[in-house]
Amino acid sequence: MTLARSISLAFAVLLSSTLGSDTVRAQPSVTPAELEGVDMREQLDKALPKDAVFRDHTGKQVTLGSLFDGKRPVVLTLAYHSCKVVCSMVLGAEVEVLKEQSWTLGKEYRAVTISIDPRDTPAIAAKKRRQMLALYGRADRDWDFLVGDEHNIKRVAEAVGFQYRYDARQDQYAHPAALMLVKPNGDMARYLYGLQFDPKDVRLGLLEASQGRSITTIEKAILYCYMYDPIGAKYVLAAKNVMRLAGVITVFLLGGFLLLMWRRERRKRATERLVGSPDSNASTSTSRARASLPREV
Repeated sequence: MTLARSISLAFAVLLSSTLGSDTVRAQPSVTPAELEGVDMREQLDKALPKDAVFRDHTGKQVTLGSLFDGKRPVVLTLAYHSCKVVCSMVLGAEVEVLKEQSWTLGKEYRAVTISIDPRDTPAIAAKKRRQMLALYGRADRDWDFLVGDEHNIKRVAEAVGFQYRYDARQDQYAHPAALMLVKPNGDMARYLYGLQFDPKDVRLGLLEASQGRSITTIEKAILYCYMYDPIGAKYVLAAKNVMRLAGVITVFLLGGFLLLMWRRERRKRATERLVGSPDSNASTSTSRARASLPREV
């Protein structure tokens, strides 16, 4: 699903809840005025503002940088908690795809959700966090829900390229639907779009974002076999890399087989030298037998 299609789909859902589904279907090719300027401009390898100040779900003041430990990647979402449709769907899709990962939230990675509505409070964030963690069911830590003032919210949104706008008439925010993956050092790694996320894309995105931490040889091989397609906004199999990897594996297997055969042959020859060859033993036995025969007088 392309970025434009994902954004259009997200906003179609939003508009259908406010203007009526008939109105949306009647004008599928027209971009509503409320959506002008709403977009996602990817900022790959750009650093997040680590000194941006927020309050977490407990009411504690934290800086964004304090949530990055330099070892684990972070799944980042921007949403707001009075949103009844798109934001809830994005967070719900995030939970579902994280449940399907072999990695565990709070162990190999962590998650951060920042509200784009400065009116959201720690209490509201805490309620949403409890709901999401209950749905996840595998951990109860390292998913931080942050609220803050408009200045710090916009600093983060601008850093990640998340362009949104507030519609005062409907008292709602128009915004993209996206899941962002951030490196352990706080630099942007990957963007995934839509109201559903492919578990494979999230898995590979986490691996890609994890380059600052240690990943296993098998995980490196998996990452090597796929590449991100910016047009399709998903990971696709890299045929050339697969062939190269298969070639390397074949060379190692063939080399291992030849080494095994050589070692067996070497052992066989060494054994023969110790006990003597069969022909040599037979000749010795014959000579001894002849020597034992009585001589003619």
